[in-house]
Amino acid sequence: MPTILAIESSCDDTSAAICKDGKILANIIFSQKVHEAWGGVVPELASRAHMKNIIITVDTAIRQSGIKKEDLDAIAFTRGPGLIGSLLVGVSFAKGLGMALGLPLIEVNHMQAHVMANFIDQTPSFPHICLTVSGGHTQIILVKGELDMELIGETLDDAAGEAFDKSAKLLGLTYPGGPMIDKLAQSGDPDRFKFAEPQIKGYNYSFSGLKTSILYFIQAQTKLNPDFVKDNLNDLCASIQKTIVDILLKKLTFAVRENHIHEIALAGGVSANSELRKRFEELGKVNNWKTHIPRFEYCTDNAAMIAIVAHHKFLRNEFCDYDVEPLARYHL
Repeated sequence: MPTILAIESSCDDTSAAICKDGKILANIIFSQKVHEAWGGVVPELASRAHMKNIIITVDTAIRQSGIKKEDLDAIAFTRGPGLIGSLLVGVSFAKGLGMALGLPLIEVNHMQAHVMANFIDQTPSFPHICLTVSGGHTQIILVKGELDMELIGETLDDAAGEAFDKSAKLLGLTYPGGPMIDKLAQSGDPDRFKFAEPQIKGYNYSFSGLKTSILYFIQAQTKLNPDFVKDNLNDLCASIQKTIVDILLKKLTFAVRENHIHEIALAGGVSANSELRKRFEELGKVNNWKTHIPRFEYCTDNAAMIAIVAHHKFLRNEFCDYDVEPLARYHL
């Protein structure tokens, strides 16, 4: 019954979780508001905020879980992928605390952890396919076991989360734009405007062309009516959101059918999007596929998903050395 402290610091959220025998006892997340003024994550500001927040985050997780730090059996951390400065804070803190307590370390791949978020409150069977959608990644993963995953499709350029955020910026919305588009789309007509969908072979994605299509459309319409965006904001949000979700689910459906899979999962920060969650569930019902979606608090970057991976690694005695270094790019 291992008790594990997990740390997540790959981007702009500082998070710590306590996991005991595969059960999450605490999952604390400190979000950074400083990036809103810049319209995106500023790496230097992110790493500074992690240094400021990490001690109180870990302390809060330990207190909330009801354990003592002497009860810990291992310390896990996100090794990558992510912002190198942010990762360095988490890795360094894990090393320091682990050395002080005489504990082994467990390094975790951030993208593998997103997939494993589906194992926190549920138990998907194998094999299944997971669509992982975040600000920096869009991936289709064939999951053969808890730690046995094969990347079969990914974005060739921008991720779906970037498409949401950059489209929101074109509409004059504040960062992060994805949740704002989701909120405004509730009152819009998703079929009002049509945007170009990329024609990419296989299971891979591309969103750069869609962003360009949206940019040119808004520029052309604004020349005719300077208030076009303001007058049609809800319909624009709904139409952009529908297009992105269409692209995501068409490729997922293609991959699932070709691989003869009957169980699907959703993961990553964009899996919190209400339209994607709804249509993902509908897709499962129409095709008689069993579906899995993490709870909202396990969709965005969080340490609970790091902890669940670490739990399975602990059971396999998969520990890392203290000379481990963070990796900005860390492939499955």
